[in-house]
Amino acid sequence: MAKFIFVYKGPATDMSDMSEDQSKAVLDAWNQWIEKTGPALLDIGQPMANGISLLDNGNEGKAALLNGYSIIEAADISSAKKLATGHPFLSEGKGNFAIDIYELLAVPM
Repeated sequence: MAKFIFVYKGPATDMSDMSEDQSKAVLDAWNQWIEKTGPALLDIGQPMANGISLLDNGNEGKAALLNGYSIIEAADISSAKKLATGHPFLSEGKGNFAIDIYELLAVPM
């Protein structure tokens, strides 16, 4: 089985800016996805704060709008994509949020 990283892209909403009901709904949706994904979810990951981009010319740039990741295990990228079905990060339906999926390759020695 291969490992894949789900990289979450989109504007983050701080949980402290949500009502208690909104926070609970978000957490419930994540818990449902976690339960549905089961043992294929190797690492739930973590949220990310604002970052910077270091350029190869010594300058800094604006970092991509990333706000988290998860690592899953699947037979191939098609199977990994299926595990994103029903993911709460894709629930808005307005094109403001995305999950980029990459296969994690072994480091050659």
